[in-house]
Amino acid sequence: MNKKLLKSVLFGSAIVLGTMVSCDKNDGPDGGNGASGPDNSPRKHITLTAAFPDEKGTAGNGGTLAYALTQEEASDASKEIDIWSKGYSLRSQRTARVQGSINGNFLYNIQYTGVNGGIFNKYRVSGGKDFVDTKEELNVSGVLGTSPRWVKAAEGVGIGVNISGASAPIDPVKAEAGTQTYEYRRGTASVALINLDDPRVPNTTEFEFPFTQAEKEAGYSVGRLDVPVIRGNKIFIGCSISKVDPTKLPVKSVNATTGVVTWSWPNDAGNIKGTVTLVLDYPSLANPRLIWSTQSKYGNNSYRTMTQYVGTDGHVYQATGTGPNAAFPHILRIDKSTNEYDNTYLFDLSKALGTGNLTGIRAWRYIKDGIGIVLYTEAGVDGGYVALVDLNAKTVTKLVTENQTDSGFSGLSAAQNGGTALQGSFTQFQNIGLAGDYVYLPLTPNGKDGNLYVVNWKTKTIAKGIKLKGQSGSFYLGAY
Repeated sequence: MNKKLLKSVLFGSAIVLGTMVSCDKNDGPDGGNGASGPDNSPRKHITLTAAFPDEKGTAGNGGTLAYALTQEEASDASKEIDIWSKGYSLRSQRTARVQGSINGNFLYNIQYTGVNGGIFNKYRVSGGKDFVDTKEELNVSGVLGTSPRWVKAAEGVGIGVNISGASAPIDPVKAEAGTQTYEYRRGTASVALINLDDPRVPNTTEFEFPFTQAEKEAGYSVGRLDVPVIRGNKIFIGCSISKVDPTKLPVKSVNATTGVVTWSWPNDAGNIKGTVTLVLDYPSLANPRLIWSTQSKYGNNSYRTMTQYVGTDGHVYQATGTGPNAAFPHILRIDKSTNEYDNTYLFDLSKALGTGNLTGIRAWRYIKDGIGIVLYTEAGVDGGYVALVDLNAKTVTKLVTENQTDSGFSGLSAAQNGGTALQGSFTQFQNIGLAGDYVYLPLTPNGKDGNLYVVNWKTKTIAKGIKLKGQSGSFYLGAY
């Protein structure tokens, strides 16, 4: 095992971490697996991933399976696949956050939680249940922790992010006496670049989250960072922002069962000034700063699904408010020339659909020339739905699936479903498959069979592909 010491270098206000990143790589240019270096060969497979329960029966927490189909198999509704008995187990104690190469020939994963949490693995896709572990391991837990949030931010480049130490401490004695004053600790952000073609960590950084003093004193805080995307020489990172009212005293809560007393600052979310994105220089990771939208107030940190894409026109398109417990209808735009939000632009899915109900984008993908595909839910309506969107014309084309009105189809949280949690197709949907003119969506209601749906985004048609066996407490995560 080779160990590489990343040297500490000062980049303005950002300090590159001096960390030990361990790397286990095969000898030779391709390690015997043809793994190292970019792979420009044609696509051979569409890979599906799915999550299953742990030993306690917690839905989706047992790990992740993968199975690779040819494009012909993927589109054949007369065939059937049972991934639960035939799938390949990717390394991860809990649900993996899987990424894939643009041609579908490699999968990448950083193991989530457990003794191996924070270890990067790379797999060559060979068809069916055959995946070759390239053995090019990286341990990034020292930078990103053992439950890292990361995505493929550009082809061949992964970025992991973390925020720690953000808090507004409350002294119970001062709170009880009414003398507590607000003082927020901004938290420390960590960022790591990962070379996916030749697995290594070329750069890392650590810095204080760049709220201005005025924003800090106004009660703003950050809870999560996620879904970084690279455009040119900039990285755009989604943020989960919240706000309290620092002019009021902390609120006391007493647990009725245990009698434990807790204190919290009164929420002031209604006065958040807008969605915020963290911007860094690439590849130096220097000059962290924040940009704010006036068109939306929802977080853009997402929940396991990529929600930022560089459009054909060069702008970044970003969905806000996606997540397991709430979802909202906005797609924003970050201008290619200014690297600031274009505050004249807003795509509102609710308005485009004209339903009168609040819709929530659960997952989406930019395709090409302003066209995207969304998985969405509608307030007060059972099920989950699929549509193509035109971000230039701000129009929507609904696509009909067989089980779209099934209450277990969308993966709503317990709070949204009267106390009963549903783990369906949209719960943790991580990736929408795209190959040429076709989009691939594995969709199965909770505990039921479903299908891989194949969308021709140019003709705006949808068709059933291969049948997917369902299993209780299990669900498909995406296609690659």
